[in-house]
Amino acid sequence: MPSTEYLIAAIVISGLITFALRAIPFAILKPLRKSRFITRMGRWMPAGILVILAIITLQGVLVERPGTWWAVPVAAAVTVAVHLATRRRTVLSVGAGTACYVALIAFFPA
Repeated sequence: MPSTEYLIAAIVISGLITFALRAIPFAILKPLRKSRFITRMGRWMPAGILVILAIITLQGVLVERPGTWWAVPVAAAVTVAVHLATRRRTVLSVGAGTACYVALIAFFPA
């Protein structure tokens, strides 16, 4: 069992590293707040990340369950429809699409 001093040192060092890793992005971005590039990235990155996550997730689903491929476009259409109908409320649209997909898979298994 490691000594008490060793454990305290490890906890303090871990805390300092965690704090630094969380604070550095704010310190770096402060002078760049008015940059057009950063503004554009702030606007488009969330959608881009969601698209990448959706593609990776859907690829895995289609490989694992090829008989239920039809549920993917149906749930995606529900997600888009809810997103547009609720004035772009992402949490609501993603939740509705996920619930739709889970319901389709549960009630119509391959």
